[in-house]
Amino acid sequence: MKAYKTIDDESDVRLFRPELNMKRLKNSMDRLAMPGTDFVPEELIRCIGELVRVDQDWIPSGEGYSLYLRPTVIATHPYLGVSPPDDLLLYVITSPVGPYYASGFDPVRLTADTPYVRAWPGGSGNSKVGGNYAPTMKPGRDAAAKGYSQILWVFGEKEEVTEVGAMNVFFLLENTKNGRRELVTPPLDRGDILPGVTRQSILELCREWGEFDVVERWITMPEIRDAAEEGRLVEAFGAGTAAIVTPISGIQYRGSDIEIPATGDLTKRLFSDLMGIQYGRVEGPEDGALGYERLSRGLSARRGWSDKAIHAKRQICILRSTLRGKSGALFVVLGLSKNGHPNDHFTDANISKSNA
Repeated sequence: MKAYKTIDDESDVRLFRPELNMKRLKNSMDRLAMPGTDFVPEELIRCIGELVRVDQDWIPSGEGYSLYLRPTVIATHPYLGVSPPDDLLLYVITSPVGPYYASGFDPVRLTADTPYVRAWPGGSGNSKVGGNYAPTMKPGRDAAAKGYSQILWVFGEKEEVTEVGAMNVFFLLENTKNGRRELVTPPLDRGDILPGVTRQSILELCREWGEFDVVERWITMPEIRDAAEEGRLVEAFGAGTAAIVTPISGIQYRGSDIEIPATGDLTKRLFSDLMGIQYGRVEGPEDGALGYERLSRGLSARRGWSDKAIHAKRQICILRSTLRGKSGALFVVLGLSKNGHPNDHFTDANISKSNA
């Protein structure tokens, strides 16, 4: 997730939907049989909020600029072995970042022609774990060597689309049965799709508009190819925290490129509206479906998906490192005991420099 300074008031610093990040962190820890999944999300949000408040000068100003936040949990038990961990270290890596699109809203070209599979039913594709990303490095490098930006991951004999690179994927097309336009993204029920925060935000925002059908269903490469050939494929885009949305202009499939109009009006609108909400330029839906944590005014000034005030149930201990990497990244280490609650004190900490 990211911390943003609003456009009109740089002292107003916000997090976008942090409670969803906490939910995904819990689920990912549970998938790896890590203890401590009963931690109180509000406490960690409050802890991260304190970090951001103290170091808010590290948040770049201007739309497109933010402080990237990466909560991380690793096992620290003092032995080697294949077994659930007894001890954990929870820490947060932060780094200032600029606009994802340095020069314009550039669409990407993808390839679905790869022998590799990113995730599968019963695996860990719906969890935020390193094992989902390391195996994609070689396929990604191979795709780049062929002139494609990323891989469009497919699965099974039907060649069902799952994700694009490390992002969720959306297709806007005309339905052959009713002639209506529908926004399609793969569902989460099989367990091989990451439940992205931006993905959920797009679904809820588009359903709020009510201008076209919003459908979570499996879509196959043959269906995408046919829709493009028949002129029914309106646009396509990836969605994730880093870029918000990324327009797709082409997909290599079985040796040929499927051309897709880019950048589409919906992609542009979603990019503008979501960024506007994140930076305080526009308000979210009236029902509070899209919201943020306002840090500079106190965490009790919460609005968005939940109007509940945040009250920490116990004191959280924060150790702030004075080490900074070449990129100016800041590091915070949070003590986490077996039962998922922060430790009362720190006896020692070894924090290394990094360009994360």
